[in-house]
Amino acid sequence: MDNLKPTLIVLIGPTGVGKTELSLAIAEKYHTCILSCDSRQLYADLKIGTAAPTPAQLARVPHYFIGSLKLTDYYSAAQYEIEALKKLDEIFQTHQVALMTGGSMMYADAVCKGIDDIPTVDNETRELMMQRYETEGLDRLCEELKLLDPEYYAIVDRKNPKRVIHALEICYMTGRTYTSFRTQTCKERPFNLLKIGLRREREELYERINRRVDQMMEEGLLEEAKRVAPYKHLNSLNTVGYKELFKYLDGEWDLAFAIEKIKQNSRIYSRKQMTWFKRDPQITWFHPDQMQEILSYIDHHLPTTAAVSMGSKE
Repeated sequence: MDNLKPTLIVLIGPTGVGKTELSLAIAEKYHTCILSCDSRQLYADLKIGTAAPTPAQLARVPHYFIGSLKLTDYYSAAQYEIEALKKLDEIFQTHQVALMTGGSMMYADAVCKGIDDIPTVDNETRELMMQRYETEGLDRLCEELKLLDPEYYAIVDRKNPKRVIHALEICYMTGRTYTSFRTQTCKERPFNLLKIGLRREREELYERINRRVDQMMEEGLLEEAKRVAPYKHLNSLNTVGYKELFKYLDGEWDLAFAIEKIKQNSRIYSRKQMTWFKRDPQITWFHPDQMQEILSYIDHHLPTTAAVSMGSKE
C-alpha cells in the first residue's frame, strides 16, 4: 500500500451475512464514517425491506447514502460513483480511513474500479423505452437487443428489465452498440483499497435469510409495502421483498406463499452476489464471527500513517 494515500476499507458480502454490526465496530475503531453501497437503502421509504440501519445504529457512526432519495428519483451506479468519490474526497481531508459497506455489486465496483463512461440517457428516450416495456413486454425488447447488440445480448441477464432497457436506450440514443461503450478498464483511485468479504456456509446463510424475512414481517414489512404500492411500477421497487408482496396485495398469491417467495428469491440473490464477488481476487474472506481476526488484518495492512486510530467523529 502507498503510505501517502488514505485507505478505503470495503466490507462486502451477500444479503443477510452480517455486515452491519461489523461495519459499525470497524468504523468506531478508526473513528470514521460509513458509506453505504446498497442501491435500495438509498430510498427513504424502504427502511424495513432493505434492512436499513436503525436510528440507534445511525447515531453510533455517521452514515452516507442512507435514505437520501425519494422513490421517484432516478439513480444509477454512474451517479453513485461520482457522488461517492466526491464524499470520499471530503472525508479524506480529515480522516486517513473510511469504510464502504453493502451488497450492491455494481455500486461497490463503481467506486473501486470505476464504470465505463456510458452516455446519460435523456428523459425522452427513457420514457419511450419504459412505455415500450409496459406495452410490448420484456421478451420483445430482448429480441430487439439481440438484433442491435448480439454481443451484449449473449451475456446480459435477460430477466432483468433494467439491464435490457438501458442497453437499448444507449443503442437508440447514440446509434452505437452498448457493448462499444463497455471498455471495462480499471480507473486509478487516489486512495488505497482494502477489500474484506464476509461469507457463511450456505445452510447457515439461508437460515439467517429465512429468519430475517420473518423478522421483517414482524416489524411491518407488509404495511411498508402497502404504503409504497402506488409506486410499484418504478424501478426503485423492482426488488425482492416488495415485488412478492405486491402480488399478494393484487390478489395473485396468498400471504404465506408470498413470504416463502421472498425467502427463496433472497437466497437466489445471495448466490448471485457471491458469484460476482468471487471473481475479485483482491477480496480476503472471513466469517463474520472472526471480528478480532478482521480487525487485526486491517491493522496489519493499513499504511503506517493510518494504523492508529485517527480523526474524530463528525
